[in-house]
Amino acid sequence: MKKINVFAFLMVLFLSFSAYSQNTEKKIKKTSATAVNTNDYALFGDKFTAAKVLSNKEMLKKYKSLKKGDTITVQFKSSIKEVCKKKGCWMSMDLTDSNESFVRFKDYGFFVPLNADSQEAIVSGIAYIDVVSVEELRHYAKDAGKPQSEINKITKPKITYAFQATGVLIKK
Repeated sequence: MKKINVFAFLMVLFLSFSAYSQNTEKKIKKTSATAVNTNDYALFGDKFTAAKVLSNKEMLKKYKSLKKGDTITVQFKSSIKEVCKKKGCWMSMDLTDSNESFVRFKDYGFFVPLNADSQEAIVSGIAYIDVVSVEELRHYAKDAGKPQSEINKITKPKITYAFQATGVLIKK
């Protein structure tokens, strides 16, 4: 009788492991189906797996649902509108409807090519809303060499869709 109980227990145990491994395989296949083939991209910053990548329209919806102080860890794909021409230390990415995301790189740890304008990119990192103060906007305008009359017209803070990237993939 003990042999039958032990045998039955082992069979139940074996079948449960078998069922668990089949479920795990299905989950892995579903996840890899949404992944991007990174062989077509050059990597800058930390290596990451491009999975569950949002489109620029989906990312704009995410940004619109955020309030100041909120952050989300996310990946999205869009075209690069502009890159810093001095070092490649920031870039802006198109979010449609004349909106853009201002992307900086974590800890100033890496840069992107200066000629990456208009290329497709996937960024991985943290999205958040940033409110740039009037003083800071005036400082940027002054640094850009704008005339005082234009600087004086800055009277409202600017809400920006900010992104701190830990890694960037740019299409080759």
